Amino acid sequence: MKSFIFDVLESLKDKGEDLSTLYFILPSKRAGVFLRQELSAVVKKTIFSPTIISIEEFVEELAELTTINNTELLFEFYNTYLALTPKQEQESFEVFSKWAQILLQDFNEIDRYLIPQNQIFDYLAAVKELDHWSVGNDKTEVIKNYLKFWNKLKLYYKHYTQNLIAKKTGYQGLIYREAVENIQNYCTSTKRKHIFLGFNALNTAEETIIQELLKNNLAEIFWDIDETFIENKIHDAGLFTRAHKTKWKHFEKHPFNWVTKHYKNNKNIEVLGVPKNIGQAKAIGSILKKLETKNPNLKSTAVVLGDENLLIPILNSVPKSISKLNITMGFPLSSIPLASLFEQLFSVHKKASEKYYYKDIIGLLSHQFINPLFLNGTINTASIVIDTIKKNNLVYLNVSEIKQYAKNNASLIELIFNPWKDDANKAIENCFKIINKVKEYLSTNKEDNLISLEYLFRFNKLFNELFRLNNTYKHIQDISALFSIYTELLSSETLDFKGEPLQGLQVMGMLESRVLDFETVIISSVNEGVLPSGKTNNSFIPFDIKIENKLPTYKEKDAVYTYHFYRLLQRAKNIFILYNTEVDVLTGGEKSRFINQLELENIHEINHKIITPKVPGFNNKLKEIVKTKTVINQLKEVAQRGFSPSSLTNYIRNPLDFYYQSLLGIKNIEEVEETVAANTMGTVVHDTLEALYKPYINMELKIEDIKDMMPKIESNIEMFFKKTYAEGDMSKGKNLIIFEIAKRYVQNFLNLEIEDLKAGNTIKILALEQKTEVPLNIPELNFNVKLKGTVDRVDLYNGITRIIDYKTGKVNNNQVSITNWEDINLDYKKYSKSFQILAYAYMMNALKPLNFPVEAGIISFKNLNSGFIKFTQKGGKKNSLITQETLNSYFNELKKLIIEICNPEINFVEKEV
Repeated sequence: MKSFIFDVLESLKDKGEDLSTLYFILPSKRAGVFLRQELSAVVKKTIFSPTIISIEEFVEELAELTTINNTELLFEFYNTYLALTPKQEQESFEVFSKWAQILLQDFNEIDRYLIPQNQIFDYLAAVKELDHWSVGNDKTEVIKNYLKFWNKLKLYYKHYTQNLIAKKTGYQGLIYREAVENIQNYCTSTKRKHIFLGFNALNTAEETIIQELLKNNLAEIFWDIDETFIENKIHDAGLFTRAHKTKWKHFEKHPFNWVTKHYKNNKNIEVLGVPKNIGQAKAIGSILKKLETKNPNLKSTAVVLGDENLLIPILNSVPKSISKLNITMGFPLSSIPLASLFEQLFSVHKKASEKYYYKDIIGLLSHQFINPLFLNGTINTASIVIDTIKKNNLVYLNVSEIKQYAKNNASLIELIFNPWKDDANKAIENCFKIINKVKEYLSTNKEDNLISLEYLFRFNKLFNELFRLNNTYKHIQDISALFSIYTELLSSETLDFKGEPLQGLQVMGMLESRVLDFETVIISSVNEGVLPSGKTNNSFIPFDIKIENKLPTYKEKDAVYTYHFYRLLQRAKNIFILYNTEVDVLTGGEKSRFINQLELENIHEINHKIITPKVPGFNNKLKEIVKTKTVINQLKEVAQRGFSPSSLTNYIRNPLDFYYQSLLGIKNIEEVEETVAANTMGTVVHDTLEALYKPYINMELKIEDIKDMMPKIESNIEMFFKKTYAEGDMSKGKNLIIFEIAKRYVQNFLNLEIEDLKAGNTIKILALEQKTEVPLNIPELNFNVKLKGTVDRVDLYNGITRIIDYKTGKVNNNQVSITNWEDINLDYKKYSKSFQILAYAYMMNALKPLNFPVEAGIISFKNLNSGFIKFTQKGGKKNSLITQETLNSYFNELKKLIIEICNPEINFVEKEV
């Protein structure tokens, strides 16, 4: 395939041009690399390389000004703003930067299109005055300031541009305007021939410069447009080229080079609808794998990203066999792991608080670049601090408290957590110190940390730029403004990939494809809102004024991308167009109008497919743990230590949970309880009731005894919360509500006791929170088995022994009843409460024979109206009295369950919970 660049060079050579003396001007620097390659194919002898530059470089040369980055332009503009705005009306740099960036874009457009400045600024001010004309003299302060702003635009522009020119710098538009001012002088002082190639949408300044050079016979221009687009008066791919051909005087007497006829040649076009962006990346990986079988080096193959955020997923999807790869776009610095560290630091210190939230502390201490700094031999101090925070429920900590838990690394804690006190210079200084600390650590093993050290170098460079800007302009007064500028700089910084630019697969953005031609093209994200980007208007200049002044609108922007899209297709033979089929908040999920247009043109046969990912069949087979010798030995140890009722009901619920918790000892991950957890409150209520009733064990309760307990409720609950909830704060928020609920639970329970006593019932406390452990007689097992547990309360109620289990959750009567004994081991939801209270009754009887009949049941603090909810056995009639026979029936089922648990032939099989 002959490329456009090759055709241009061959044409110039055939005309007898000395190629080494020519001055090639291209839309981008990247195109220059390919021009040099094609030059070696056209010229068969050794020559000096011609000058090859981008249009931006050429215009800078003409204007004798240097482009400075957007951030520095913003700082320079703030100087202008401060100089022209009364002190009492001045906004902070952070507020200013929000609107100033949009205004600078407008200045840029006005200059690039050579709009008379005074004319457009006066016009804008007059329009805004007219908008508020009906208000008359009753304008509010807001409206007055608003109109004042529009009247000042002309002054801002004049002061700002004069300052920039005085410093020999400028933004792109200003440089273009100055270049136009100098073009005539340039034409009289040069004899070299300029070759412009591959241009499409030219701004007014570019048109003026090129036409002036053409007029003076100092230039030739080569267009790359297909007759299909230029002859169709409504085809946007030819919108600009048609205008240039019609309006430029040069083409009245000179030929228009070139209108080609490549687009209608046979092409294999596949349009692939793929769900989600990751789906597109995977699909591109599959396409490349197929292409590689026919074209191993993937010569003249390009992946063009409509959405540049797809770069990393696509790189991860490229087949490993592809060794040669060139990526023209950089990897965003904001996506590397180190960026998250500084984002966390700014997030923590922006709040300017003496105390830090535990999640922020844990986030910083566990960060991959910070955590290793706390290594002292085999001990990691950061891990100790994190564990202490979780164990003690520390929600907010100051620096001295963090240092207390990390004594070996106190200076490092100070470096990370000492308040920045809203001081931008201190923040930058601290970030430099952190970078140096991380560098010291990584340098101890340089070979393994080359990429991380490169990251550090780039961030060091970024903070150097922040330091320079702040030192030069002194506009950053606080952390919030610093973070805003840091984010701005970060978003524009990239890490460049290394690769051979002319070999193998090319991965690029849409704009990098300008002037380049490939045989095989894969274009991703061809969706409305991406390609083209749609109706965005980030400007202060209204749409109608833009049209009146011939400034570009979204219509022209769409036409630019239409040209790039179709130009990629012009010479290509194999084309794969991918779009996202899924509805997305930002992109709408609708395929692009470009795809519809391709289909409606009816020039090429379009092979349209919807690709769905292969969904592997999930094996829903329940997990099974085989009872090996080791497992059986562990079971014996657990049995000899004692099964608890809760561990046995855990087995009924799901044998796998029993295995993980009772045999492997795997506990739930310990987390900081910002809000008191239900089990913590349950423990506090249990402990409080035990403390209140303890003095009355083996005594018959009187109403006065219960009343004496009332004033002690709050102090006991407070004490037990401090013990159980460690250093968690109970004085505010949800925790305060939970504290009051715990108090109310205990008060309501005591009131229930008083009502019972008033009704003439007698209550005598026999035991509280009694830890019990009894051996079980199971001859079928050749090892000892115990049952152990803690009984919340045992009392005598009107002479009948009651075994009581407290529950802070809600329990209903139907949850403590049973009809068939065989069911007690089968259904956790229905019978787990019955299983537990009968276990307590069995243990109490085994410890010391009970005076039958007895009662066992639950007091539910969320269902106190039901009082003591007794275990009942349903049959012909309900029976709530427990006898020896009841316990014998229970023991038979208990024995069956334990034999099953310990049976080597019955594995632990997962239940669907």
